[in-house]
Amino acid sequence: VVKASGPLVKVKVILETGFLTDEEKIKGSVLAMEAGADFVKTSTGFGPGGATAHDVTLLRKAVEGRLGVKAAGGIRSYKKAVEMIKAGATRIGASASIEIVKERREDSR
Repeated sequence: VVKASGPLVKVKVILETGFLTDEEKIKGSVLAMEAGADFVKTSTGFGPGGATAHDVTLLRKAVEGRLGVKAAGGIRSYKKAVEMIKAGATRIGASASIEIVKERREDSR
């Protein structure tokens, strides 16, 4: 996929962490990094569990800062988004992004 996509296309690998052990999450992250992916992503949002701070931290450490980490699945509030960023997420995937921005704006008033 990395070779076929070329240098202008970002490649992300979705691990679906809700189905994996910590060891499998680390291995998947390292394999994605070795394959030349640009990001690892916690989940599609359809599997069990969704993004957790633990998983984001685990993935971030596994890729040693060389890849982005996208937290996705169950992020429905500004507080949860901030938690993911503090854990090491470089991107957030959320179907509730408009609500998250509105919540942030209301909190800053």
